[in-house]
Amino acid sequence: MRKSRILGWLGSAALAAALAGAAHAAGVPTDGSIGFQESVTPNMDMVEKLHTIAFVIITAIVVLVLGLMIFIMLRFNEKANPVPSKTSHNTLLEVVWTAAPVMIVLFLIAVATRPLYYLDTIPEDAMTVKAIGNQWNWDYVYPDHGGFEFNSAPLTIEEAAEKNVPGRLAVTEPMVVPVGQKIRVIVTASDVLHAFAVPAFGVKIDAVPGRLNETWFEVREPGTYYGQCSEVCGQLHYNMPIEVRVLPQAEFDAWVLEKNPEYVKNEGITTEARNTNTGE
Repeated sequence: MRKSRILGWLGSAALAAALAGAAHAAGVPTDGSIGFQESVTPNMDMVEKLHTIAFVIITAIVVLVLGLMIFIMLRFNEKANPVPSKTSHNTLLEVVWTAAPVMIVLFLIAVATRPLYYLDTIPEDAMTVKAIGNQWNWDYVYPDHGGFEFNSAPLTIEEAAEKNVPGRLAVTEPMVVPVGQKIRVIVTASDVLHAFAVPAFGVKIDAVPGRLNETWFEVREPGTYYGQCSEVCGQLHYNMPIEVRVLPQAEFDAWVLEKNPEYVKNEGITTEARNTNTGE
């Protein structure tokens, strides 16, 4: 009896670990995780590297300051130092504690300049998708593919459970983009401030009514990735998810064929995409 319970517990643990691994690979946040979601774009790679450098510097500063505080408490307390020093200035120390922070800041500026420039420069050959934040859903427009658009609303917990997709993250109709292609996202809002954010892409940008902001990403691996509105936008802010489905190029073309046949008819599309769409 005890043995079967142990085996059952181990089986459950293995299943939970497998599901957690699958969820993590699919761009879903996992309980108990520390750090970022797994990066799937060059943008997020740079964010992670910059974060690591800053984290190492911050940790070193904390350790140094803590060590100095402990040393001062032990070396200069009343018992160990009954006759206090009358020293009021130390030129070397004053130069060091002024110069060291300046050097650290200059170093951080040097290492951050390239990533910030890279993230802020939109590639000229990028495909464009427009994301419009509403209370509390997203509209997506594809101007490069005939201008078709659709609404992406959150699924209820019951609907998500029926479809076996993550609650509070899955939507009625996700943004769809091709893998390995640079995607320019123009972001705005129709009512209040929102923010378009997908952690695995290293993307987070405000959606401001009456203003167009833009960002970009290029996903290395097909899959489904999730994000959420990251600006407090009202009562249902917690339930305004973002779902991005990344498909191989032929499957993306087939999706465009399904969404906007008139554009495909006028502009043409690959035979492979037609076959994918029709199941031939």
